[in-house]
Parts: sequence; C-alpha cells; structure tokens
Amino acid sequence: MNNTDRAGNFFALLFRMKNIVRWGLMPCTKTENLSEHSLETAFLAHALSVIGVTHFSRTYNPERIAAIAMYHDMTEVLTGDLPTPVKYYNDEMRIAYKQIEKAASDKLFSFLNNDMCEYYEKLITAADEQEENIIKAADKLSAHIKCLSELKSGNLEFETAAESTFSALKKNSCPELDYFVENYLDSFSKDLDNVTL
Repeated sequence: MNNTDRAGNFFALLFRMKNIVRWGLMPCTKTENLSEHSLETAFLAHALSVIGVTHFSRTYNPERIAAIAMYHDMTEVLTGDLPTPVKYYNDEMRIAYKQIEKAASDKLFSFLNNDMCEYYEKLITAADEQEENIIKAADKLSAHIKCLSELKSGNLEFETAAESTFSALKKNSCPELDYFVENYLDSFSKDLDNVTL
C-alpha cells in the first residue's frame, strides 16, 4: 500500500477529533470535543487576524491563520487531550509532551505522499512569531470562553479556570487580543435574547 492509498487514514483520523473530549479533569455542563474547540479557535484566530489588519495595520493572511488554527491540536487524535496542569507541570513534562506531539505528528504525516505532506506540514507551523502569538491567543481565548459558558450555566468548578485563563489573556502582549477582550468578550456572557437584540 503506497502513501496515496494511505492518505485516507490521515483524513479519517482528523474526523475522529470529535471523539476527543476536552477538560477531562473537570465536570462540565456541556461536553466539549476537540473538533468543536479547533473550529472555535479557528474562528477566533481569524477574527484576531482581521482585527490586526483593520485596526493595527498588520499584514496577516487571516485565512491562512484560521487554517493553521484549525489543525493546531490535530496530534491529539493520537495522544488524547492531556490536561493543562499535567502538560505544564514542570519542564520535564513539557519537554516530554513536545516529544510525544512530534511523534504523533510524524505518524499522521506518514500517511501522506510528499507533495501533500509538505502542504499540510505548513499548516502546523506558524510563519513567524506574530502568527504564532495570534493562534496561541485564540487558543487561550477559546478556553476562557468555555469557562464563561460553564460559569453561566452555574458550574462553579470553572471559577478558578476562568480566573487563570483570563490572567493568561491579560499577560499576552497582543493588541488584537486586547481589542477583542475590550470590545467583544462581554457578549459571551449574555443570554440568547440579549445577543440577538
């Protein structure tokens, strides 16, 4: 079986992202899967990029950044979602997890022929530090919005996580993120009637 025949395995695995449950250590009022998180992160990364272009004279390609964000956690179809407190427990854990991610990435790309592999490999690597910062900001923003959703549903288990993710957002030196937080974040705590007014 050549790589062209095996390429279907790559795409079939991507469609298993919906089976990877996030927030494994936290009781949730609504389960969030990796597929949902990836799409929402892509929405947010695109929005932050557009804010950068329209308000801060950046030269981002919002569509490319959205695509990178869509694939930012794809290795988790093989590794599962390791909870943040475990993943970042210490430097040894951080380094070990990076090695696991690299092995998972290599396995996924082994299903693709060289031409396709080259194209998809570009989608897991930000072109520069600014792009990478936008995607990291979108990822953290997505996590914070999940915390707000859980708190809105009365789940106080997410109180500390909401404080922690918001603190991380404030520490991020990203004017696009600051703009989003200042102008748009409050809407995520509104009920449907107030959002549609």
